[in-house]
Amino acid sequence: MIQFCEFFLVIQAVFFSALGVSVLGDSRTASLNAVDTGQNNSATDIAEQEANITMLNSSRASQASPSSRNKNEHCHIPCELSAKLIKEEKHYMCRNLQHSLVSYTRSTRKLIRGMMEDHHQSLEFLSSQIRELMNKVQLLNAEAWRNNVEPFPHKPVQSHGQDCSVIRDSVDFDSKTPSGIYIIQPDGTDYPFEVFCEMDYMGGGWTVIQRRVDGNIDFNRAWSEYMDGFGDLSGEHWLGLRKIFHIVNQKNTNFHLQVALESCDGTSAYASYDNFWMEDDSRFFKIHLGRYAGSAGDAFRGYRQEDNQNSMPFSTFDIDNDGCSPFCTINGSVVESCSTKNNKTGWWFNQCGMANLNGGLLEPDSSINSHIQWDTWTQNGIAVTIKSVSMKIRRVYNPYFK
Repeated sequence: MIQFCEFFLVIQAVFFSALGVSVLGDSRTASLNAVDTGQNNSATDIAEQEANITMLNSSRASQASPSSRNKNEHCHIPCELSAKLIKEEKHYMCRNLQHSLVSYTRSTRKLIRGMMEDHHQSLEFLSSQIRELMNKVQLLNAEAWRNNVEPFPHKPVQSHGQDCSVIRDSVDFDSKTPSGIYIIQPDGTDYPFEVFCEMDYMGGGWTVIQRRVDGNIDFNRAWSEYMDGFGDLSGEHWLGLRKIFHIVNQKNTNFHLQVALESCDGTSAYASYDNFWMEDDSRFFKIHLGRYAGSAGDAFRGYRQEDNQNSMPFSTFDIDNDGCSPFCTINGSVVESCSTKNNKTGWWFNQCGMANLNGGLLEPDSSINSHIQWDTWTQNGIAVTIKSVSMKIRRVYNPYFK
């Protein structure tokens, strides 16, 4: 590289020398021609022309010399040093860029975490507000229904009695009243409705309020459906909280609750409670049970105070009154909703308790246990797998009532 630069300077010097001689020769030739052609130029003019030529050559030499010096100076810098400087500058820029990217990534992650936490808190707040609004809407709907709405079209239907006990007692003793669907109209209600009367079980007169037999009816229902009732009265069904309330809250009456259970091997057991009644919809149909008797154990009250489901309001997955607020721990697991834990069925839960007769039935040819719970009915210390269940109520005549 250095040899090339020296060769370039030599060529440049030769070029400018030739240029100066050419110009000088041209000027002198012009002067001689002027003399030869007879022009009257004086010796002073010739001297001035030669002085101008000398100045021109000096100016060109002065203009050419800085360029030559710069080129010499540039050529004296080693190429290896220049490459090293460029490489170091590139590494410095890369390090700065890397540090900037790391700092930007950290700040971005921190910003995203903050946004996610704020979003999660907002969702929790909105969820709580939605639950409160749904409870208020249900109460308003119940109030509107009670004051202004008739669930069934008004028809001149003749009821058979206030409940199945009255129907049984209204028949002559010599004739037998068959089990089946009857129309009743409890005292204090404005409309009649149908129920299934069980006349063959323990003396008859039982109004069936719940029955599970074959799993054909899905008990995964919302609050409104548990309020009004669903299913087939002659098969699986839930009578409805409103209808049960009207039956058991008639004046001058007490009602007896009977829970009849059957296991997969055909074994039967029962649990009975006297003085069974419920509060109205403004209290979410709180259940109240009297004294227990039977062979299946008192699963409603359980073994511990925290298992006691007596005096608990009814709960569904969309109206949560189960006492798990905001959650409870059951067998080491965190539970936010007992209804959701129990296949979104409705019941009088209490964290979540030992009884739930609305759970899913045992599927045919399945090893999965039935979700119908009555955990105080056990064999060899293990809860019995329940195949079918029914809940019935019957009027108890109190001699003090007139």
